[in-house]
Amino acid sequence: MSPTGVTNVFSSKGDVAYAEIRRLILSGELAAGSRLPQYELADRLSMSITPLREAIRRLSSEGLVAVESHRDVRVAPMNAREAQQLFEVRLSLDPTAADLAATRRTEQDIFQMREALKRLVPVTRQWGEEGLVAHRDFHRALYLASHNDVLIRLLDDVWDKSDRYRRMGLELPPGDEPRTRDLNEHRQLFDLVVTGDGPAAADLMRRHITESLTAAAIRELEQREQNPAREPA
Repeated sequence: MSPTGVTNVFSSKGDVAYAEIRRLILSGELAAGSRLPQYELADRLSMSITPLREAIRRLSSEGLVAVESHRDVRVAPMNAREAQQLFEVRLSLDPTAADLAATRRTEQDIFQMREALKRLVPVTRQWGEEGLVAHRDFHRALYLASHNDVLIRLLDDVWDKSDRYRRMGLELPPGDEPRTRDLNEHRQLFDLVVTGDGPAAADLMRRHITESLTAAAIRELEQREQNPAREPA
């Protein structure tokens, strides 16, 4: 399954390798800074090294891996600069999607958002992956309700790349809090979209992102980079 929950149809082994390695990186199964085990991955995917290297070139262009040589490929490290840039893009685009969704949502969009809302649990360490998946499902249902294909593609990409930082946030003190505020804000966003109040939905979305787990990860990474001897939280 793709990160959006839709089954992918691949046109080549390179596509298969790209999708799987990308998933492993974004989910944290391949840790930031770790060496990419190319031959192990090729065996796991039952393919030669050639399509795997094709996938690596694509991932390198996305900034997800660093290629030092054919034999030395590493998962890109996480850093405060990238996290801040992703955060800034979300602060700009997510409120726009919420505003458009309130204007353009259909009955089908409302149904999809309501169904996603039923699956929501707090995005906390306690709920882990279940919370992250449910969180993404709700936000993507809202993105789709904007009916702007370019915006949806951009937000999908930013969301995927933010996942590593979101997972890092789960391991920080905010990830151990109940975070019922987040849960309530999702319900409020749904209500605002349904009632067609675009400006209010955009304002709430902006506040929602400002207090996200990614914001906590940025603060932690900045502190670590300023003090390399700092122990991870």
